[in-house]
Amino acid sequence: MVTDLTKGKPFSVILKFCLPLMAGQVFQQLYNMVDSIIVGRFAGTADLSAVGSTGALSFMVIGFVMGLCTGFSIPVSQAFGEQSYDKMRRYFVNSVYLTVVISAVLTTVTLVFVKRILVVMNTPESILGKANDYISIIFGGIAATMFYNLFSCVMRALGDSKTPLCLLIFSSVVNVALDLLFVIKFGMGVKGVGIATVIAQGISAVLAGFVIVKKYRILKPLKGEWAPSGKMCLRLIYVGAPMALQISVTAIGSIMLQSAVNRLGEDVIAAVTVGGKVQLMLILPSETIGITMATYSGQNLGARRIDRIKAGIRASIIMAFVYSVFSFCVGHFLGRQAALLFVPSTQTNVINCVCLFLRTCSWFYPFLSLLFIFRNTIQGLGYSVPAMLTGTFELAARAVMGYVIIPRYGYTAVCFANPSAWLSAMLFLVPAYLIVYSIVKKKIEKGTVKI
Repeated sequence: MVTDLTKGKPFSVILKFCLPLMAGQVFQQLYNMVDSIIVGRFAGTADLSAVGSTGALSFMVIGFVMGLCTGFSIPVSQAFGEQSYDKMRRYFVNSVYLTVVISAVLTTVTLVFVKRILVVMNTPESILGKANDYISIIFGGIAATMFYNLFSCVMRALGDSKTPLCLLIFSSVVNVALDLLFVIKFGMGVKGVGIATVIAQGISAVLAGFVIVKKYRILKPLKGEWAPSGKMCLRLIYVGAPMALQISVTAIGSIMLQSAVNRLGEDVIAAVTVGGKVQLMLILPSETIGITMATYSGQNLGARRIDRIKAGIRASIIMAFVYSVFSFCVGHFLGRQAALLFVPSTQTNVINCVCLFLRTCSWFYPFLSLLFIFRNTIQGLGYSVPAMLTGTFELAARAVMGYVIIPRYGYTAVCFANPSAWLSAMLFLVPAYLIVYSIVKKKIEKGTVKI
């Protein structure tokens, strides 16, 4: 269902759009947690550490893909808000062409260099082979991942967050079922987990494409709209590339951090893997509010409604801060219970490390919420470069922690690494948002906004 986010009370509109998206994100992370539980419980701590050791590298590449897809959908949402439906369809067609080319290039490059990167990341020799097997399978399915995300992002750009939710639930259920089959029944370990993920993503990509064709008649190109447009491709890349690079730059910092963590042994790797999984679940609602603001601000920019953009920012901050109280309580007081989902009670060192990780990070969730909201709003307004630059601040903070602080202070410093990155990014992002908002407001008042 297509939804116009330029009408109605901002708080209600954002919440209504956000809830299905939030449910989908939570379901996705529940799947990821179940995925890790299956590996940790039935394949062993070594396999769990192997998958966890690839997390930053996977985040860099898959995050790049997701950033591109989100960026490609922003001109679509802006054209929709402007009611320029011919332009919207042409943006969609050209985003598909770009996806074909980019996914082929990324698959080739990642498969060639993946093992060398794992070695550079100080992946322990005891888990290097398993880590390489797992991540190579994941990268082999980049095309499926990219098309699935593109179609889902375009649906959300048109104000439909319910259909992507249904697709995500379907994908996650298939993935978990295949995990159980490949890991428990066939004993395939990390290879089984990787294959299950790629198969589920492939099926979901095909299904999402079918839904686009059948349900979204407004996206069906008319005669003459199928032709590739260099100008539109450049516009898509201009918006999408900085968003993709922002995630990848952030991920490079995570790789540096992971490299430092890998030196601390398998127990610490397992603890950071488990703590990271739980934290992703805790911060998802705040992240989803931010993602909502990208679509909301994009549509309202197209409609030239700067007043609604400001009101939307205010509403989203209130929502995120209220939720941060809940996430703090869970992270601060229920870390042990969360850790026991992944590892047996005999793994006392891992459990204690998970608790310290979550207790430390939970104090900084309100700042992370602001980071999500301001960054996504800037991207929705079409200013992807400032949003990308926030990633360089996160990179710098994680690099300092990984190469200077962690070698000296050990695991305690690991727990402060992500919060330091969030705070560093905020130092740049808040003034950047104020400047971008001022520029957009003046353009709307002068009638010089271009989509």
